[in-house]
Amino acid sequence: MTQINDTSRDFRLDQEYQPQKFFKHAVYNHWDPYEDVPQQLLVDDREKLVDHGLTRDEFEEFMNALALFGAGEEAVTEDLAPLMAVLEDVNDQMYISSQIYEEAKHTQFFDRYWREVVFPVAEELGFEKVYPTDQRFFMDGYVSLFDKNEAAMEKLHEEDTPENRAEAYCHYHLTVEGVVAQTAYYGFESAFSPRADDISAREYPDLEGLIEGTAYVRSDEGRHVGFGMFKIQQLLEDGVDEAVIHETMTDLLPDVYDIFEGFELLFEADALVDYASEKFDHRMETITDTDHELPPVERLVEVER
Repeated sequence: MTQINDTSRDFRLDQEYQPQKFFKHAVYNHWDPYEDVPQQLLVDDREKLVDHGLTRDEFEEFMNALALFGAGEEAVTEDLAPLMAVLEDVNDQMYISSQIYEEAKHTQFFDRYWREVVFPVAEELGFEKVYPTDQRFFMDGYVSLFDKNEAAMEKLHEEDTPENRAEAYCHYHLTVEGVVAQTAYYGFESAFSPRADDISAREYPDLEGLIEGTAYVRSDEGRHVGFGMFKIQQLLEDGVDEAVIHETMTDLLPDVYDIFEGFELLFEADALVDYASEKFDHRMETITDTDHELPPVERLVEVER
């Protein structure tokens, strides 16, 4: 790992180092969760959901999907701090600082959507106004996955080893964001956008506010996943056993499946599980292929979207 007092380079900031490129991309592609998703789109989403006449069970599942997103963004906003503390290179530190900021923005978007869309729709349809923190929304696999993620990050405070760093990246960047979040975005787009395909369980309205917001979130997370993949590849090159990656991610896979198996009204659960499995296999193939180079950051973000 490059130390702060490293004299092998004239500047501490290495403009050709991948995390520095990710940081610059984050700066250039900044978005505002309050302003860049127009208020009118959220108004339209409310009206469409009311006019569609969601059943109570459909609305419950819709809230469930949103609650998982919001809680996940909030959790990782807190959980990334240990990783920030152990990274020595200022380029890595700069990138993680941008990621924590972005997770906080994502939290704000989902909070805004709940206040401005979910609550008004519930009131209009005569359904219970449930807060996104209600424990009914969090299945065992979801709780287990985020407990393990928190433990993996906290472990870095106890013993900062290359293996523990690899496990931390596998938990958060590869699994939480690279598999779970990407699968959830795919489900949302399938059900609530004109790009809907056959994994949507039935026909739902196009929710442009939701899709606009999650598109911004998804673009950010393309960088997040790319950073994690880059750092794991570095660790493998430095001698971390590939088995650490395989064992860590394989241990998390049952939790991932449990998250998606319960959805049956918005999405085809089997299709979501299959998509998650494909994402899992793709992550494993990419990071363990020593000849594979990550594409330029702009292309990587587009691939993740």
